[in-house]
Amino acid sequence: MTQPPVAVTVDLVLMTVADGRLAVLLQRRSAEPFVGCPALPGGFVQPHETLDDAARRVLIEKAGFAAGDGAWLEQLYTFGDPQRDPRMRTVSVAYFALLPHARLAEAVAARTDLSLAPVGEADAPLAFDHALIVRTAHERLRGKLGYAPVALALLPERFALRDLQTVHEAISGTRFKKPAFRRRMLDTGWIEPTGQRETASAFRPAELYRKRHHAPGEADGITPATE
Repeated sequence: MTQPPVAVTVDLVLMTVADGRLAVLLQRRSAEPFVGCPALPGGFVQPHETLDDAARRVLIEKAGFAAGDGAWLEQLYTFGDPQRDPRMRTVSVAYFALLPHARLAEAVAARTDLSLAPVGEADAPLAFDHALIVRTAHERLRGKLGYAPVALALLPERFALRDLQTVHEAISGTRFKKPAFRRRMLDTGWIEPTGQRETASAFRPAELYRKRHHAPGEADGITPATE
């Protein structure tokens, strides 16, 4: 029995918080199908590559990251609707990562085909099933906020608790009461005080915190999908 051809791709959902809103990195397609449409950075997996190697290559080639400047990536889900790609049957393994805004803004500034768009608010419909992939990544992130320190990936080495609260609110779409949020974050064991305060602030300088080394629930490198 002859098996029909099936291709495997990887797509990257690279997210950050910009102006208090969750945003995703998009790339304008330069070829058919969906030429000119925004899409997630992605590409075909080559015969000699593992999925993780392909994801790292796309991060460098398509997302504009220099070699050795890799991000923490987590496998999100496998998308295999037979109609997702008009060219042929393709199965996409999606990865997602959270990155500080400065890193993604630098990538956008270096390439004319990259842009940052608020999640769910791109200027045009996304190519393929990429809107579904972005929604799935957003749902995964919301679910992880309560048990893993994923939001810390969006913050500098030292940060104020209000900055951490802004990130949590952007991902969850929920406003939190400051005292309750502060207590909950301190109780997690994910962060620790630095003994320092802000040097420039229009208000009373806030105490600065940092991520605790090997915070509970933290993952390094590329993490396999759990679904």
